[in-house]
Amino acid sequence: MTPTAPPTLDQLDLSGKVVLCRVDFNVPLDGDTITDDTRIRAALPTIRALRERASKVVLCSHLGRPKGEVRPDLSLLPAAARLSELLGCDVVFAHDTIGEDVKRLVDEAEPGAVLVLENLRFFAGEDGNDAAFARELAALADAYVDDAFGTMHRASASIVGVPELLPSAMGLLVQAEVEALGQLLTHPKRPFGAVLGGAKVSDKIEILERLAGKVDHLFVGGAMAYTFLAAQDLPVGSSRVERDQLDTARRVLEETEARGCRLHLPTDHVVADRFAEDAAPQVVREIPEGMMGLDIGPETAAGWADVLGGCRTLFWNGPLGVFEWASFSGGTRAIAEAFAASTGFSVIGGGDSAAAAATFGVADRVGFVSTGGGASLAYLRAGDLPGIAALRKKR
Repeated sequence: MTPTAPPTLDQLDLSGKVVLCRVDFNVPLDGDTITDDTRIRAALPTIRALRERASKVVLCSHLGRPKGEVRPDLSLLPAAARLSELLGCDVVFAHDTIGEDVKRLVDEAEPGAVLVLENLRFFAGEDGNDAAFARELAALADAYVDDAFGTMHRASASIVGVPELLPSAMGLLVQAEVEALGQLLTHPKRPFGAVLGGAKVSDKIEILERLAGKVDHLFVGGAMAYTFLAAQDLPVGSSRVERDQLDTARRVLEETEARGCRLHLPTDHVVADRFAEDAAPQVVREIPEGMMGLDIGPETAAGWADVLGGCRTLFWNGPLGVFEWASFSGGTRAIAEAFAASTGFSVIGGGDSAAAAATFGVADRVGFVSTGGGASLAYLRAGDLPGIAALRKKR
């Protein structure tokens, strides 16, 4: 059973309060230039909602993996500057994360002001969920809002420590994520089809086993499909295979059959003799020696799209091939377009699959695109996340 949802913004009195809002501004940078501001845009509805309540909005986020060291190349200053442009108002950037100077900036701010703290991970206490670091963050505010769904599967100080100390709620983005993913867990409309891609069976074994008991159709593509094919003694050439996961793949094959879930594996492949963008692609049914699979084949893509078209609930996480390379993007594009064409409830589970949906121009035609790849899988696997559970405790 899915646990009760945490409090929403409307369930807290935030008017005129100082609100510490955890966001996910972990954006890609090229020097000081943000190359994709999707995560900043995703936080705008919650920031605007807080400003409408005349709250002082104190935003905190991580960026990269500085591992407790101050790294100027991982400063959140570019994110603050971009946020100012998107909001059309001044945004105050605190050149520190905690301490008296930051507290003074917050105290001096006017109602409705927006402040961005420096990178949380410049402090080792963030990843370590240090109680003292959580207390210093909490001391800046009257209330806490978590709108960083993509990090809620990590038990860090700003995610699970601060909610223990302040009245807390989930932001609008997290609320939308919980509602959308919750639909997949509680009485999904049938048939239910799930597509999993990516490189490693070992990374997705738990979600594979979880979905085997939830869905009617489970499609496995990407590099991890070759581990499943090898487990059935089918030819895979020099494709990537996790030899230590062959027994795991066989177990999943048995579990899906026992639970009445149809497991779909590629029946044809786009292969090449080397892993390179300029490698010559070939379409084959059986992968010969010296060739590696880099995408599902057109027959597979068409067949899968046809089955997905009849599903009333759809979930997708992970590319079906090396979609960044044109010669090996056809399978991922076909699945993206199948999701866009679906009349059922469709969810893309963040990460590379969300990037693929954006690349192929279908993101705005899918029911819901999650902002958290790892978090969405963790939520579907467990029905909860550490960050969500922490908010629920304050109800």
